Amino acid sequence: QVQLVESGGGLVQAGGSLRLSCAASLRRFSSYAMGWFRQAPGKEREFVAEISRSGGNTHYADSVKGQFTISRDNGKNTVYLQMNSLKPEDTAVYYCAADPYGGNWKKGLVWGQGTQVTVSS
Repeated sequence: QVQLVESGGGLVQAGGSLRLSCAASLRRFSSYAMGWFRQAPGKEREFVAEISRSGGNTHYADSVKGQFTISRDNGKNTVYLQMNSLKPEDTAVYYCAADPYGGNWKKGLVWGQGTQVTVSS
């Protein structure tokens, strides 16, 4: 069954903002570290941001630090990615991921189907 469903992607002009959401149907959502990854055309999937099980710790790729904010609501089984000051190079398919091992992103990962973000110049 589908366990992670992303939404909120779309077309936005450079400088604009989007908020992505990832609704999880995982058992014990709060036991998973959650993350966002992205894949641009012709490139490999790359890490964007992660948040700890409790939400108390976050970590970002250098390319989005200060621009994107990851958050989670364990009561709603949802993780968010607020993206501000978007640039054309942020254009990609954005994937939500869940890690049952606390954020090493190596095994047992659950992936969403992805949502397209396109930033026009």
